[in-house]
Amino acid sequence: MNIGQEVLEMLKQEITDVEYNRYIKHLKYDAKNSTSDLALYYAPNALVSNWIKNKYGEKIAHLFEVKSDMRVNVQITLESKMDKAKLKEVAKIKVQHSHLNPSHTFDNFMVGGSNQFAYAAVKSVSEKAGQIYNPLFIYGGVGLGKTHLMQAAGNVFQNQGKVVIYTTVEQFLNDFVRHLRNKNMERFQEKYRKCDVLLIDDIQFLSNKESIQEEFFHTFEALKGQGKQIILTADKHPKKIAGLEARLQSRFEWGLVADIQPPELETKIAIIEKKCEINKVKLTKDIINYIATVIDSNVREIEGILSKLHAYSQLIHVDIDLEFTKNILKDQIKENRANLTLDMITQNVAKDLNIKPSEIRSKSRSKNLVYARRISIYLCRELTQNTMPQLAQYFGMKDHTAISHTLKKITELIQNDEDFKVKIEELTNKITSSD
Repeated sequence: MNIGQEVLEMLKQEITDVEYNRYIKHLKYDAKNSTSDLALYYAPNALVSNWIKNKYGEKIAHLFEVKSDMRVNVQITLESKMDKAKLKEVAKIKVQHSHLNPSHTFDNFMVGGSNQFAYAAVKSVSEKAGQIYNPLFIYGGVGLGKTHLMQAAGNVFQNQGKVVIYTTVEQFLNDFVRHLRNKNMERFQEKYRKCDVLLIDDIQFLSNKESIQEEFFHTFEALKGQGKQIILTADKHPKKIAGLEARLQSRFEWGLVADIQPPELETKIAIIEKKCEINKVKLTKDIINYIATVIDSNVREIEGILSKLHAYSQLIHVDIDLEFTKNILKDQIKENRANLTLDMITQNVAKDLNIKPSEIRSKSRSKNLVYARRISIYLCRELTQNTMPQLAQYFGMKDHTAISHTLKKITELIQNDEDFKVKIEELTNKITSSD
């Protein structure tokens, strides 16, 4: 398999099967006429060519760089229209070598309470490279926007004419091993120690790798000594990365450490709205709220869901409504919630309402406990696969009819009381976003 096909296989892992089968798989890579600066693909018709160029042209170029460490100019055209003169003209177009994704900008990053501090820190660094918060260390869970923020700064630096290197620890390690094997470490060191800005993702994977930690330490020292900017990301605070040398751990904390938390409901809704605008997907407020409350906080999953809804609606020619959305996402939601238990839900409700979980399951008829119990029952029914008899047993109620009566009461409240509806949505978001 040639590199052009390998890149398409990489893209396949990031998009829906529908889009891949309908468009991408029809591309043919021209290995003979492609060069180190040009990746040439042929499409079967102008419709497919234009669709791929507009939606995935930049992404394919980015994946080429990840695969080959070379930034290429991707051309998608019709075979009959590509003559030798045109090839020479296209080959003259040069592109800068970096691993940055040009779609990652500050403008399309949604800011909320969960990421506001990290956003402000990265934005400040992008305006004063090497002068403040150096290194800048960002940590948080998967899919919360760490890479987006880091690369947004990288794109700003690159537009200023600075030499920017973005890489993951895995790529850094592979590069190190390749140069070591070829006895060409001078070139490796020159590459990483002569840049203006170094951006490294997933720094936690340095853990227990002594030789690469030694090399990275000297790279860090060289860049810091020259006043060059370093931005790092990880899934946890430097102090909590096991197998990391003490001297590296301390240096990671020299500048500023900022965390990104899972987005609160309002931010998640704003993210969905922004993604809809970018991807030209039209969803009603009810559908957006539903997606925000039933999925976890991984922004990549949100993008996948929107692509899935859009693809299904286009293929079977139906409008996207709430019922359609629920049906399309039912398997995905079931998988996300497989680990939720009745105890976890009850504990979350109790914590939010400042009462004890045991009180929710007690026989007490006090107003605040009845309120909490009803909410718990409703959420347990919505977020787990437990039957009404199982819920009756858990909450110490007579039988399933008592559960049914409670669910009816809660449903009425949700329909008639907007504040209560928001409360249920917030609790759902907290529960489904918790680790």
